[in-house]
Amino acid sequence: MMDPAILDAMRKAFPPVEMADEQGLLCFGGDLRPERLLAAYSLGIFPWYDKEPLLWWSLDPRCILPLSAFHLPKRSQRTLKNHPFALTMDTAFSEVIVACAAPRTDGGGTWITPAMQQAYCTLHTLGFAHSVEAWQDGELVGGLYGVGLERAFFGESMFHRRPEASRAALAGLVAFLRLRNVVLLDCQQETPHMMAMGAQMVDQATYQACLVEAGLGRGCSLSWKPWSENTVFVYESSSWSEKSK
Repeated sequence: MMDPAILDAMRKAFPPVEMADEQGLLCFGGDLRPERLLAAYSLGIFPWYDKEPLLWWSLDPRCILPLSAFHLPKRSQRTLKNHPFALTMDTAFSEVIVACAAPRTDGGGTWITPAMQQAYCTLHTLGFAHSVEAWQDGELVGGLYGVGLERAFFGESMFHRRPEASRAALAGLVAFLRLRNVVLLDCQQETPHMMAMGAQMVDQATYQACLVEAGLGRGCSLSWKPWSENTVFVYESSSWSEKSK
């Protein structure tokens, strides 16, 4: 359980999100201790940097994926109809984040530094960071990870080693979030990949209202409880059910 006094101090250390510059940069410095990360996410702030100092962002506009708007492209629907992947949750978090940090085929670098990986693995151990994994023939071929807090999920990154594996993981995540009555799936930045599946760009005021609806924002309670799950995805019902012991 997080100490509310420490969380409150961490939250007060961040400037108001309205002070972010045109690119969304709000402030810099600090560290990646769990309390600071959770304080940041509860305010709609996230870390993103590839070298010192640590940079904190609050983008305007912001990319979110309303669960009611989520849809798969027809090609993906046809592929996933045959259930080519087994989906799990929180069974290979460290492997997922390492895969997300791997060099991209387009030659781009990664912002998921070893320090970031360690920080989110700590959040995972505490029950606040989660992964969805896509498996094929016993091999991890896709997945995603992010932070779950109250009725919000803040997506961080995804990867795939087989076609459609990351979309399968996202479809599984959406089904799980619906089960938990989550009202905010934060995608942070606009990408063609997410926009093609129903993501939308919203202004800061709308995003902050979504945070409040999710039980977060400036005036929220600080007694956040981690998500504790023991579930497996069942394709036949497109839902998650409790794992057998």
